[in-house]
Amino acid sequence: SVSCVLLWLADSYSLFQVLRCEYAVRGEVAIHAQHLQQQLQTQPGSLPFDEIVYCNIGNPQSLGQKPITFFREVLALCNHPNLLEREEIKSLFSTDAIARAKKILSMIPGRATGAYSHSQGIKGLRDEIAAGIASRDGFPANADDIFLTNGASPGVHMMMQLLIRNNRDGIMCPIPQYSLYSASLALHGGALVPYYLDESSGWGLEVSKLKNQLEDARSKGITVRALVVINPGNPTGQILDEQQQYELVKFCKDEELVLLADEVYQENIYVTNKKINSFKKIARSMGYNGDDLQLVSLHSVSKGYYGECGKRGGYMEVTGFSTPVREQLYKIASVNLCSNITGQILASLIMDPPKAGDASYDLYEEEKDNILKSLSRRAKAMESAFNSIDGITCNKTEGAMYLFPRIYLPQKAIEAARAVNKAPDVFYALRLLDTTGIVVTPGSGFGQVAGTWHVRCTILPQEEKIPSMISRFREFHEEFMSQYRD
Repeated sequence: SVSCVLLWLADSYSLFQVLRCEYAVRGEVAIHAQHLQQQLQTQPGSLPFDEIVYCNIGNPQSLGQKPITFFREVLALCNHPNLLEREEIKSLFSTDAIARAKKILSMIPGRATGAYSHSQGIKGLRDEIAAGIASRDGFPANADDIFLTNGASPGVHMMMQLLIRNNRDGIMCPIPQYSLYSASLALHGGALVPYYLDESSGWGLEVSKLKNQLEDARSKGITVRALVVINPGNPTGQILDEQQQYELVKFCKDEELVLLADEVYQENIYVTNKKINSFKKIARSMGYNGDDLQLVSLHSVSKGYYGECGKRGGYMEVTGFSTPVREQLYKIASVNLCSNITGQILASLIMDPPKAGDASYDLYEEEKDNILKSLSRRAKAMESAFNSIDGITCNKTEGAMYLFPRIYLPQKAIEAARAVNKAPDVFYALRLLDTTGIVVTPGSGFGQVAGTWHVRCTILPQEEKIPSMISRFREFHEEFMSQYRD
């Protein structure tokens, strides 16, 4: 019947979208690493290394970063509120963690962290986040504009569901870009409209070139609906200056594009000559209000100095959308019922951490400072190390958690890769893994200028392990280049 044919076509198109979807950080190299990890466990000594070093994904605690004490104390008390009735907690938990847990539990019906919440998240926690945003930016924020999510990724998927109607709808994305965006666009059937960052100028952005990319897409029949900006950059680690942010905001307003601002690394800053301003702050300082610009700001508990990836907490702040559109966004959120409550609590804590005078403040500041200073040292050490290796160049990591070095592969290596049906940087990354146990993500998974090859490497290995890791990387690279020298 016609209905059966239409159903089959719909199913086939959905399958096609899934097949188009690729998520590089969990792709072929990472899967192979997991197989090697199992081999090390079942057959110790069978490989030329004794551990897998996962530099492919921003997962700080898996590489030894410790959680923030205050955050974990509050979570423990919220998840087991009976502890609050015991006298001995006064000697085990800080007084402000106890007070905060009581305050949070009072916001939750029945004090039940195992129950569903409002689909946008617990109202009291959204109030705390809105207050934190207002304090950060100096402009008001409204809890009704905030959707609590399981990390930032579901917020991206929700916006793609809302924005993409068919394969003629496009989203402008930086190249290189975090592969979540290309994967989400593929899943939802949209078109990725690239705008290229300039590696020769430290992954700089020329806003004047955005117009050319936009007009080119429109000339091909693509309706460009939004622009993604990642600040600090992933995988490239650059920080936009204020003037670039002003120009991006004006561009989106003038072209009537939704601005999707990925700001999950806003705490990860390793230079003193630049600072992070949220795009909402920039827009409001330009005099643009919710009627002038549709803006979605994304944040997560997974990055920063907290690194709570497994807790799956985050939020998006949605401003400038009409009531009918917001109702559709709420409908999408309600299909998933709600984000997890532990993640919701953490999202409120990162936006309202201990203040001066609180019992936990000194320890909190010490832990935060130690983590961020260590990340800064690691970024500088690894950047310097990569630049000292022949055949590799690496731009400065100003923020985020990654380096994106360029690998100048010989033609013979490129031909060898193509002979086994691999992208050259995938071929390189697999050989690196098999030889050293170091896991990186091939640059082809993020997009790159044709004819250039990169890998993304996190700065997350513990400081004491970096010298030996770099030594192994250098030895592998020199042997690889010698083998394939033209």
